[in-house]
Amino acid sequence: MAFQIGDKVVYPNHGIGVVEDIQSDKIEEIAEDFYKLRILANSTIVKVPVVNVEGVGLRRVISNKDVERIFDLLENRKIETHSNWKGRYKDNSDKMRTGSIYDVAGVLKDLSFLSKKKSLSFREKRMLDRARFLIVSEVAEVAEEPHDLVEQKIDIALSRGMETKKKGRTSLKTLLKKTTLAAMAENGRSEGVAPKPRARATTRVDAGGRGRKKPISISINRYCC
Repeated sequence: MAFQIGDKVVYPNHGIGVVEDIQSDKIEEIAEDFYKLRILANSTIVKVPVVNVEGVGLRRVISNKDVERIFDLLENRKIETHSNWKGRYKDNSDKMRTGSIYDVAGVLKDLSFLSKKKSLSFREKRMLDRARFLIVSEVAEVAEEPHDLVEQKIDIALSRGMETKKKGRTSLKTLLKKTTLAAMAENGRSEGVAPKPRARATTRVDAGGRGRKKPISISINRYCC
């Protein structure tokens, strides 16, 4: 898989990075090309050999279609469990290293569900936090939505997976759309419609000649992009 300078890629367990340069270097007298990546989350510089791209799991950022599939996966009640935490930790560690966002979403779902039943070990808590960060950052990048809104949607999908399915309940897609529209409205925006201007105070003079202001509506944005 070839990348160009400026491409956004995902480096396993680190998140989204930008290809800043394609460099040549010598290792044991053998010339080799490298992708120079800058990880967006912390500006760390990573050099990945071009010939080893598939081996390390470097890939392009997902599409909008993949975002929908991620939420469907998180809502799915099917989870994988192990009788002992060591086997579970090893399997989840392997998934985190593949670079597949679906594997990472599986780790997020399994550990989130398990945390509702029992306390996770310190290492599993860290893995859960890392899986959540990786999913949130990539979905937010692709959907062009704030991280806190994406986190809210992820929580909705996960909570629905823990519920017993009821006939006639609102679909996840509809619920997530309502969540997005509610956030936009709270932020003073709506799709394709400019926010209404704030009402200006007007002065009305009563019979006694005293000025009296009409009450005004104040809009407070509690949701920040």
